[in-house]
Amino acid sequence: MNKITGKIWRFGDHVDTDQILPAERLVSEHLEHLNDFIFEKVRPGLSSEIKKGDIIAAGKNFGCGSSREHAPRSLIQAGISCIVAESFARIFFRNSINVGLLLVECKIDTKEGGTITVDPDNGKIVDEDDGKEYSFPKYPEFIGSLISKGGLMAKIREELR
Repeated sequence: MNKITGKIWRFGDHVDTDQILPAERLVSEHLEHLNDFIFEKVRPGLSSEIKKGDIIAAGKNFGCGSSREHAPRSLIQAGISCIVAESFARIFFRNSINVGLLLVECKIDTKEGGTITVDPDNGKIVDEDDGKEYSFPKYPEFIGSLISKGGLMAKIREELR
């Protein structure tokens, strides 16, 4: 996997999937632009500020709540390239891997608007603003392959060709 450098959007503990993407937005007419609605109830206007490659940094239990995979899909649509959190809800973690969203479990001390570089192959994060380095366990090769291919279905399609 390639290194990712991006601007940080900071969140706290227990960010649930309804905060990420409100349930009432899960109707078929919205599926192609779920990114328009991310965090609309807790941080109105954020969806228009996120740029491709940006990174979310959060506390404990990010993605708790429902098991809908729409939440990680909406973050990918918005341009989020990675989420770094102290911990993730397990079903959100698995759904994110399945859709190709890179998640890193690591407690970091960064400021919103700052820049970090995530190096998944070496298990390192560098805060580009203050030079602090953090380490995290690398993914097993199989999981890394799923993420780099764009998720489970993309990997299966590739293997069937």
